[in-house]
Amino acid sequence: MFIVQVHIQVKSDSLQGFIAATIENARNSLSEKGIVRFDLYQEMDDPCRFVLLEAYCQENDTYLHKETEHYLKWRDTVAPMLAETRWSKKYINIFPSDDNWS
Repeated sequence: MFIVQVHIQVKSDSLQGFIAATIENARNSLSEKGIVRFDLYQEMDDPCRFVLLEAYCQENDTYLHKETEHYLKWRDTVAPMLAETRWSKKYINIFPSDDNWS
């Protein structure tokens, strides 16, 4: 598996709009063949900070995801809601391993 954590800080007046747009994107993303998980987390100490945890079968699936209509809509919708540039970290799965992901 190939995992991406996307770190996002949202403007305080955009919280509900960001959450709604991101849930819509996450629901649509889960129907993509190469996506295993697509989670949205909100920080408890700072509710304007979020993490997306995206798990893909292969690294190439991340590129396919960024070409989908729902991702492009999400990207453009949330851009003015962000308090800073979003950033990500990429990981490979070590444990548990499952050869069925690829």
